[in-house]
Amino acid sequence: MFFHIVLERNMQLHPRHFGRNLRENLVSKLMKDVEGTCSGRHGFVVAITGIESVGKGLIRDGTGFVTFPVKYQCVVFRPFKGEILEAVVTMVNKMGFFAEAGPVQIFVSNHLIPDDMEFQSGDMPNYTTSDSSVKIQKDSEVRLKIIGTRVDATEIFCIGTIKDDFLGVINDPTGA
Repeated sequence: MFFHIVLERNMQLHPRHFGRNLRENLVSKLMKDVEGTCSGRHGFVVAITGIESVGKGLIRDGTGFVTFPVKYQCVVFRPFKGEILEAVVTMVNKMGFFAEAGPVQIFVSNHLIPDDMEFQSGDMPNYTTSDSSVKIQKDSEVRLKIIGTRVDATEIFCIGTIKDDFLGVINDPTGA
């Protein structure tokens, strides 16, 4: 789920940022460019925790920009198959529902929702048990299990299930 890893990146800096605050400018640009992004290989970069090294800059011909190799430590979030997560439901339809666990979007198909829950359409679509004791709707908090992931270059998509023991709604926004 969460990992602390070391990554490298070549940072380009404009000459106006040179001077006694060069390192601080480089670190703030790195944080702005990297935090919150996703690489399919490592996952979502949550936060940069430290700078290990800043290499010697290389001047780019014709532009004046300087490229610095930077090695930094960061916390990344990468979900795996079989992992249990708590997520917030963002959309419900007759095909299933979408939920978000941090930056990851997870789809739970209606085939992966317990059989005793039925889709109810209306102004607030939801999945409800026959006795109306449990309701999954927008903003509900659910505990789910990831059964599959698809990794792109800049995004991670997941398929989840709540059809297992100890999975399902953990907090209903209506308080029912």
